[in-house]
Amino acid sequence: MFIGAQISLYPMTDDFVSVITSSLEALGPWRDQLRMETDDISTLLVGAPEVLFPALRDLYTAAASTRHHIVLRCTLSRGCPGEADDRICATKALSAPDTPLANRQSAALKAVSAAQQKGEIARAQFSLYVMGDGDHMEEIYGCIDFLKQSGCFDRTKNFCTRIKGDAGPVFATIEQAFCRFGPPEGHVTMDLTVSANSPSVTD
Repeated sequence: MFIGAQISLYPMTDDFVSVITSSLEALGPWRDQLRMETDDISTLLVGAPEVLFPALRDLYTAAASTRHHIVLRCTLSRGCPGEADDRICATKALSAPDTPLANRQSAALKAVSAAQQKGEIARAQFSLYVMGDGDHMEEIYGCIDFLKQSGCFDRTKNFCTRIKGDAGPVFATIEQAFCRFGPPEGHVTMDLTVSANSPSVTD
C-alpha cells in the first residue's frame, strides 16, 4: 500500500522562513521512518500512519509554539490505485476488513482517550473521502458519530467537520478517522486544515 501526505505550512509573519525551517526540525525523530520529498510548493511525507500522524502533530506543535498565526494544509491518501506499493508504509493500523463499524468506533475512541497532551491548541477541519465499492455514506456517517464522541468535536460545516482541542488528541482523532473508516485495502483520502493562534478566534 501507498500512504502519504502532501503538506504545506503557512506562517502569517514576515519571518516565515525561520518559522518553517525551525518547525521542520520537529520531523527529525521521524525521518528514518518516512520518505520525504520537498519542493517549492509542498512536502510529501510517505510512511505508516502510526508514524505519519505523530510527525504531522509534532510539526504543527512546533509551528504553533512560535505564537505566530500558522496554518497547516494537508492532502492525505491511502491505497491510491495509481501509486506503487511502498514497503515503508507497512502498517497494522488499518482495521481488518470484517471488523464491524461499532467495534471500529470503539477502538478509535480508546486510541483518542490514550493520546498524550501536547500543550498547544489545534483547530482543524477535514473532509473524509471513501472511494471504490461499498456503502460510502455508512462509513462517513460512522466516522462522524465517532467524531461526536471523541471529545474533540466542535461542529459540522459545509463539506467538512470541525474539531478542536489539545494537539495530541486532535491529531489522534484525525489519525483514527483516516485509518478506521473506509475499506482497509481501498482508496481513502482526506483534506485537512489545521490552524493555530488565529487573531479571529473568539471562543
